[in-house]
Amino acid sequence: LHLVALNLPFSGDVRADFQCFQQAQLAGLTSTYRAFLSSHLQDLATVVRKTDRYHLPIVNLKGEILFNNWESIFNGNGGQFNIHVPIYSFDGRNIMTDPSWPQKVIWHGSTANGIRLVSNYCEAWHTADMGAMGQASPLKTGKLLDQKVYSCSNQFIVLCIENSFVSDPQG
Repeated sequence: LHLVALNLPFSGDVRADFQCFQQAQLAGLTSTYRAFLSSHLQDLATVVRKTDRYHLPIVNLKGEILFNNWESIFNGNGGQFNIHVPIYSFDGRNIMTDPSWPQKVIWHGSTANGIRLVSNYCEAWHTADMGAMGQASPLKTGKLLDQKVYSCSNQFIVLCIENSFVSDPQG
């Protein structure tokens, strides 16, 4: 399953699932992508289908492994990943080095176990208000689910996860 970033940073007011869907389509990717965010309807840990959570590796746009599987992101260690494996945007830029994302921080709105934090998810990702708070993770920690709270007015990285693996019917 591919983990890919949106092509621009976003504040806490983001139609993230729609953006993930649209940018994946524009990049010519045929599977479905969902935001790597907890929402008012769903905990982050359950965004990927149950059948795909254990046996498929989580990879970057170029197929390099970030996590052995979806479940390993939520084992309580904060989603520790190898910071030497880049995360790319849908248009192929390395979010860790590209200046389009001046703040190397990822919105997630979740606990370390991928459960939604209702007090810290920018009102279900509908506000960029200075006073509202969102849970996010600085990439330099090497964790996708580090527990830091920021104002929803910040423009941070939004990740998208391929939420259903579709094998090539011609394959």
